[in-house]
Amino acid sequence: MLVVMKQGASQEAISRVVETIQDMGYDARPIPGKQRTAVGLIGNDGRVESARLEGLDGVLEVIAVSHPYKQVSREWKAEDTVVTLANGTRIGGSEITIMAGPCAVESEDQIVGIARTLSEMGVTILRGGAFKPRTSPYSFQGLGEEGLVLLARAREATGMAVVTEALDPEGVELVAEYADILQIGARNMQNYPLLRKAGRSGKPVLLKRGMSATIKELLLAAEYLLAEGNDQVILCERGVRSFDTHTRNLLDLTAIPVVKSLSHLPIIADPSHGTGLRAKVTPMARAAVAAGADGLMVEVHPDPGRALSDGAQSLYPEQFRELMTQIRVIAQALDRRVGSPRTVEKALSS
Repeated sequence: MLVVMKQGASQEAISRVVETIQDMGYDARPIPGKQRTAVGLIGNDGRVESARLEGLDGVLEVIAVSHPYKQVSREWKAEDTVVTLANGTRIGGSEITIMAGPCAVESEDQIVGIARTLSEMGVTILRGGAFKPRTSPYSFQGLGEEGLVLLARAREATGMAVVTEALDPEGVELVAEYADILQIGARNMQNYPLLRKAGRSGKPVLLKRGMSATIKELLLAAEYLLAEGNDQVILCERGVRSFDTHTRNLLDLTAIPVVKSLSHLPIIADPSHGTGLRAKVTPMARAAVAAGADGLMVEVHPDPGRALSDGAQSLYPEQFRELMTQIRVIAQALDRRVGSPRTVEKALSS
């Protein structure tokens, strides 16, 4: 971090900046220039409160010369993180992982039936909401713990891993009893008590980008998880707010290569929430894989017209089967594969 002094700043003002940095527990190094002096802060561990320096007399600006996030950065860890689940699924590396299922768990027949269908197509992670944070208080809010029980039954029937959302710190332990991956939804990306509790859960965490969040804010949210000792974190680009109303959100595909350049964590895309329209899900899913996503999260419902949540963006099983065929071709062109060799062999033989 550099503290740039105003032109003509007094030596007393410079000394005060140096003393303040030292009081904060860091080393300070004045760097005199022809027109102004800068003071380098050495040893920044990401905890520096820049406002304390910005308010000092003679300070023009404070410039960060390193990322405020540390453990999620490639500067901290150069090689890609690969998250491995109990059923052998790997998220990251050369594999492209598919998470699919309905927006919400509605009944045992619905969730077990669609899980069997998706498993036969090579999907190894079942998504489904037991707790649903909805914009309207009158919308279907999920089955709660009953939904978690039904997800566990679907896992027993298929061998799929389960990813589902925890809404608050108090619910983390309950969801962790049933889920293989804890999901932190877009509305909760900056719920810091929830992030800390999820970071201590001992379970991999899927962190979705907030609807108005910058990439920097997404990575800082992930830093909360790693700061609690959990490095099994998967990021998810799920679309941000836009001024255009033709789609539900703007799926920011640029975020995929940007995140992969800045962080070692895997990143997947959610084209279902990213577009909100069934007809747009398949082309944006293809584009996300081509952009380098480590996986996809796609909503699939056996009868979208009767879905209790987000039916308009849910694919029919036949549409999803065609999508799987298409993304395998794209993955092959990128020298990657969809799923593990075992799941690929199973899908091709079905």
